[in-house]
Amino acid sequence: MRHFKTDKPTGQKGNAIGQSFIHESAIKQVIGKAVYVDDKAEEVNSLHAYPVVSTIAHGKILSIDTAPAFAVQGVVDIFSTKDIPGTNDIGPVFSGDILLTDEVIEYHGQPILLVVATSYKAARIAARKVVIEYQTSTPMLDIKQAIKEQHWVRPPHALNRGDAKQAIENAAHKIAGDLYIGGQEHFYLEGQVSIATPTEEGGMFIQCSSQHPSEVQHLVAKVLKQPFNYVTVEMRRMGGGFGGKETQAAPWTCLAALAAFHTGKTVKIRLARSDDFKSTGKRHPFYNTYQVGFDQQGLIEGVDININGYCGYSPDLSDAIVDRALFHADNAYYYPNAHINGNRCKTNTVSHTAFRGFGGPQGMIMAEQLVDDIAYYLKKDPLEIRKLNLYKPGRDLTPYKQKVDQFILKDMIAQMEEEGDYWARKKAIAAFNKTSPIIKKGLSLTPVKFGISFTVQHLNQAGALLVIYSDGSVHVNHGGTEMGQGLNTKIAQIVAQAFSIDMEHILVNATRTDKVPNTSPTAASSGTDLNGMAALNAANTIKDRLFEFASQHFDVSLEQMQLIDNQLVHEKGRISFSELINLAYLNRISLSTTGYYATPEIYYDREKAEGHPFFYYAYGLALSEVEIDILTGENTVTRTDILHDVGSSINPALDVGQIEGAFIQGMGWLTTEDLSWNDQGALASNAPATYKIPAIGDTPAEFNVTLYNSQNPATTVFKSKAVGEPPFMLGISVWSAIRNALASITDYQFAPSLNPPATPETVLNAVQAAQEWNKAAAQKTTTEKSHA
Repeated sequence: MRHFKTDKPTGQKGNAIGQSFIHESAIKQVIGKAVYVDDKAEEVNSLHAYPVVSTIAHGKILSIDTAPAFAVQGVVDIFSTKDIPGTNDIGPVFSGDILLTDEVIEYHGQPILLVVATSYKAARIAARKVVIEYQTSTPMLDIKQAIKEQHWVRPPHALNRGDAKQAIENAAHKIAGDLYIGGQEHFYLEGQVSIATPTEEGGMFIQCSSQHPSEVQHLVAKVLKQPFNYVTVEMRRMGGGFGGKETQAAPWTCLAALAAFHTGKTVKIRLARSDDFKSTGKRHPFYNTYQVGFDQQGLIEGVDININGYCGYSPDLSDAIVDRALFHADNAYYYPNAHINGNRCKTNTVSHTAFRGFGGPQGMIMAEQLVDDIAYYLKKDPLEIRKLNLYKPGRDLTPYKQKVDQFILKDMIAQMEEEGDYWARKKAIAAFNKTSPIIKKGLSLTPVKFGISFTVQHLNQAGALLVIYSDGSVHVNHGGTEMGQGLNTKIAQIVAQAFSIDMEHILVNATRTDKVPNTSPTAASSGTDLNGMAALNAANTIKDRLFEFASQHFDVSLEQMQLIDNQLVHEKGRISFSELINLAYLNRISLSTTGYYATPEIYYDREKAEGHPFFYYAYGLALSEVEIDILTGENTVTRTDILHDVGSSINPALDVGQIEGAFIQGMGWLTTEDLSWNDQGALASNAPATYKIPAIGDTPAEFNVTLYNSQNPATTVFKSKAVGEPPFMLGISVWSAIRNALASITDYQFAPSLNPPATPETVLNAVQAAQEWNKAAAQKTTTEKSHA
């Protein structure tokens, strides 16, 4: 059973906000008419490109023989670093991300050459026939070794408040723990794909599947040694991104553009799924440790947390990702004394990158682990410890010195305790576990407090272009990208609300760098916050022009003028919106404008390690119940209840869809999705046959989602809140519930460590650890009795 509830009004005629409009591409997608980059008809004489990649993880290139590749029918040319007219370093923030290498190999699957042929098949076959001789070196694959040798891609950074060491030392109780946290493959349905077409003025027109068209524009221009205005990037829709197309789309687009530049023809590049797996970055794996001191009630007095990101060979976005992990190592809990350090570890793997949550999940899970561990140590229910340590007035300053100003989690937990029947179910589960020798049940309620904004300040800006044609139809371009999340639908609702016109009159079209320049990536859950506000500002600019014109034309006052239900209403009468627009056109009133928005109030002083990096926080709760089989290690989620804060929802159905999808993806990260590299640094889990994402059978048998009735205290577009990333971390409730089931083996006195993903093998290891704890406890009791 799956259902959702919302206390929000579903809207009324003339009111687009708060209504569950269907996703603008839903019908096209269902019937197969939604056009993606790979669906576009190929131009006559267009070419295909495919990369030649390394087959070792670390070493040097000694020789390259391309003759076998040139012998393949259809091969046109093969390009290397010497063919790059501009830069070969396409690092998005810091240098170090290499387009093609000609000497040093840093990871298995690193691009070396680019084969161009008349067909996709010929290019791919030829790429495999290039013979490369290497001098191999021992790759750095162990994160502990990287930490020991201080092998960083960027320097460490730490948050400090109070004296954490002394607070832990003075605490009545202290415990420590560690956690290896697995990475995650993006597994977007549409792989990396780009088409580059030379233009007559010597520039390049790019069609690609990217979350960051402006970055692609800039990097293509730099690689080709051209000004930015010579490159135009268009992106209509993606078949999923999840962060995997924020920076990772750029290399393949740059390679397609390089080939198009030299051949003078359109060039397409599309990675096969297995090569997409091998040569693109993942969610960062982490190795984290903690020490925590607390009192007899479980109130936290001090924490010392070390966050270690497994970054791969280059910086990519790792600096900001580890920062966000630091910022979320508190989750929803107040740490009066804290030292939270973040290391960016360099290893010989593909450079890991953005993924939904952007480091937040890897930090947040540490807060949930230490809270659970405190509860089992004190023989208390974990929910008691969670409620005790929540942020509240007077205990409201984060480790990075941002003040928390909304305390809705207390009420949300109370609502979930009642609606989810937490305490009665907990009691029933404990009774079940006492009489069930094989199947053990677990229950956990975990909260989320997630900061909304890019942690890099200048990215918190957006633009929009709004055009009204003389028949009253509206065309909108904005800087965000549509990857299935419904951004374009929400933008259309925002513009429809501003003009009080029906949605059918609005078309939101492809993202293009020649329509809206200098865009930020669609990431950090900020797509609607930024681009929606930019579109609203553009609409209000034209609305003001229309009102001023109508006031003069009809000789009426501005104060009593309103746009209502496709009409302009004033004190002398009314006129339809389309008639108003045509009248304004005939009277030479400008009907196009740009809108711009920059998020206010945010900053972060890195030297002081303090600031206000987030405009606001989004909150949520998940209550998950699981079953584990202690003989096989299999686990099943039997029920999940979610209560999530989206502010005043713009589109409840889309928001619920995001919540459901994010939760399942988070659950997959923590239970089934097992990235594995062999001892030579090659990705072993490189296909759907060896990498398991959650299927429909893995979803909770009972899955309930409720939108929490609130308004965003921050000035956001129609008081809504971001919903893309925060629900992802609700999946932590499943991992925590599995630990709760494991703890039942020891009568809830000890919960063994559970390194995610909690695959059957991992769960079995934890079962064994719990059973060994029981043996040790029994032996201790026997020894104590004999001494007595």
